[in-house]
Amino acid sequence: MKKLLLFIMLMASFNGLAQELNCTVTLVTDQIKKNQLGSSAQIFNEIRNIITDFMNNKRWTKDDFSSVEKINCAITINLTEATAQGDFNGNATLTISRPIFGTSLETTVFRFIDRNFTFSYQSNTPVDFNENQYTNNLTHILGFYANLILAFDYDSYSKLGGNPYVQKLQNIVNIASSSYKGWKSLGEDTRNRYWIAENLNSPLLVPIREGFYSYHRLALDNFSADAFGARKKIFALLTKMNEINILKPSAVLISGFFDTKNDELYNIFSQAPTNERQKVFIILTTLDPVHTELYRKLL
Repeated sequence: MKKLLLFIMLMASFNGLAQELNCTVTLVTDQIKKNQLGSSAQIFNEIRNIITDFMNNKRWTKDDFSSVEKINCAITINLTEATAQGDFNGNATLTISRPIFGTSLETTVFRFIDRNFTFSYQSNTPVDFNENQYTNNLTHILGFYANLILAFDYDSYSKLGGNPYVQKLQNIVNIASSSYKGWKSLGEDTRNRYWIAENLNSPLLVPIREGFYSYHRLALDNFSADAFGARKKIFALLTKMNEINILKPSAVLISGFFDTKNDELYNIFSQAPTNERQKVFIILTTLDPVHTELYRKLL
């Protein structure tokens, strides 16, 4: 009887562990004309299901995650073209979230917009991924996304904690096929997969990655207990970003930060003293002029 109880407890403990990601996948096909693909509903459902299964049911790390520790993330794929031969073009938005300790709130850690979500897929095709060997563009992109999620999540909990996954991102880019857009340094969007991997691996941008830890773990997680101290840490990160931006303007790690955090930054500093709001307004509008009208409300 004791052995049976021990076996049951061990199985319960094992079943409590789960894969790392809790990824919601949305497939938008409004722009595709019905005559572009005969069995559109069937193939689209299949694609959405295999992407969901690929992200959520594959083991990406050696760490043990309980079901409540899974990383919340979302992929919204907007397909704009599809052919009967199984070629698909579109764009995708990857959103990575984490809870804010001591609250019931979540923060969006980073949002990456991929303007070259292009792949080929035929119904019932096996979906395999090998980070050291290129198989097909769909699984290579998804493998890239999974490691990007892990890199940002781990960086938000410990200083440079995402290093193993940042290195994997560079490896994935290095072996990517040159026949698809999104993997190249030249002649493409400077916010593509190549450049996000380059930024995360750049020694010059290490202080920004360290700042992700300071922003999330030291500032946001302690904001309710010490709002002044939290704002001070965030302002220090913004100051460092400003210094780096002079040396590496338009870095996707910086622009992506503000695309993700502009509303949150406004809310964080909206209750600050007047002189603090004036100082942060200057640096926010310098780094993120696109959202100047939002930041102007701080004055």
